[in-house]
This record gives sequence, structure tokens and C-alpha cells, in this order.
Amino acid sequence: MATQIEIVRTVADLRTRVRTWQREGENIAMVPTMGAIHKGHMSLVRQAKQLADHTIASIFVNPLQFGPGEDFEAYPRGEARDAALLADAGADLLFVPDGREMYPEGFATTVHVAGLTEGLCGASRPDHFDGVATVVAKLLLQCLPDIAVFGEKDYQQLLVIKRMVRDLNIPVEIVGGAIVREPDGLALSSRNTYLSSDERETAPLLHTTLQQAAHEVASGLALEPTLESAHAALEAAGFRVDYLEARDPVTLVPLSGNVSSARILVAAFLGKTRLIDNVTVPPQS
Repeated sequence: MATQIEIVRTVADLRTRVRTWQREGENIAMVPTMGAIHKGHMSLVRQAKQLADHTIASIFVNPLQFGPGEDFEAYPRGEARDAALLADAGADLLFVPDGREMYPEGFATTVHVAGLTEGLCGASRPDHFDGVATVVAKLLLQCLPDIAVFGEKDYQQLLVIKRMVRDLNIPVEIVGGAIVREPDGLALSSRNTYLSSDERETAPLLHTTLQQAAHEVASGLALEPTLESAHAALEAAGFRVDYLEARDPVTLVPLSGNVSSARILVAAFLGKTRLIDNVTVPPQS
């Protein structure tokens, strides 16, 4: 029998449960999600459990971070399945607000993080990070956990959230969780379900190509020709590359020439599915 999990749907009920734990001197970790739970999300919950006495997961498909023509309506939803998986991973509480709870009538505030949101995903999805920053700020203030865990697959998002929390003095420690991959290297993503069978066979080349580029840069090759070759290889395999860039791993400033430390980030379409991934330089084993 699957483990049961307590579900709350209002900010008031969430805060009541959090205050009870806080009065008992126990600390709290939060793992915000948009549902469509997979092993990557579950790894974040397990990581959170190691860092705190109680772990809260949230599910909210945030309309503010979807642009025109993106997949908000089609985004996979299934609360019962997601709740069971989060419970199995060890979450103590699940917060599932609806749109009216998160954005009541008259809601008129947007959180914007400058600098880090420019370029990469911010170039092709210009309002995306405002939507991310706004909803994450709300979730953190609604819950006020001690720790919140976000996956490194969305690396630009992770840095944006860290900067927002620092700039706004939100008393939460932001922790990154390692990318979880399929055995063939494909980074786990809720959008992988959109891939056709042929596209799924091709998709692991995204990570393979990134890893090869990271090894070449670490061995002393310059970034520009290395990334040009990687870009060409992906296009030849059937990807439509949105961006493929090397950035400073802390500031996301673009890099060039020979470097000893970097993050190589990619977004590419395979058919209609937009995949993102990133690797470190030097590459991790």
C-alpha cells in the first residue's frame, strides 16, 4: 500500500501546519514543483529530508511562467499519482493551491531579477523568469521554510532564485540538487513524455555532445570552435538549437577563449519538444 501524505490547499492551512512544527523547534525544507513528478523530483525530496526535520512539497502549474503558444494547457497533470510518488519519496506535506489561491482577484505584483535573467532561456522566453521569481517568492513567503531545494537541470533558474532570495532578504537557504538522468544520459524532465519513440532515441545525444565539449574545453581547447562543433553535431542529429553557450558558473557572464571552469548550457528543440541540459567544466564523472 502506498504511503499516504497530508494535502493542504490554502495558505492558511499551510501556515497552520508549519507553525505547529516550528513551535516544536523543528526545521522545514520545501521542494516546489509543477507536478508531473519523476525520479528527479523525488531525489530533491530525499535530499530535503536529509537536511530538515520535515519536508513540504508543492504542486502548482504556474501560468505566469508560460509564454504565448507554450504548453500550459497541455502540461501533464495528475495529482493522485504525483501525491503517491512524493509520499514514497518521504514528503510529509503536500501543498496544492489553485490559481485563485495563488493569484487572487486584483493580484498586481511581479518580481523581476535583472542581469541573470538576460540571455539563455531569458532571450527566447522573455517573461519566463518574472513568472518563476514571482511564484517562488510567494511560495517561500507562504511557507517560510528553512531550506528550499531546486534542481540544477534548470541551472539559470537556480541562480535567479538564489539572487532573488539574497536581494529580498527572504530567510531561506536555497540548495541545488544534482541532475538525475536516465541510464542513457537524458536528463529527466516532465516534458520528455512529449518525445516520440524516434525522438527519444535521439535525445541522449544532447548530453553526450555536451559532455564531449566539456572534456575538450577541459583539455585546453578554446570555447568558440568547440561549441561551434557541438552546435553543428546537434543540428546534424536533428536538434534545432536555441542556444549552446559557456557561462561563468556563478555569475552566468559569457565566457570565451580558454577556460578552466565553466558551465556549458543548452536548449534545443527535438521535434516540438524543448529540452534543456547543462554540464560543468571540468566535467563531472
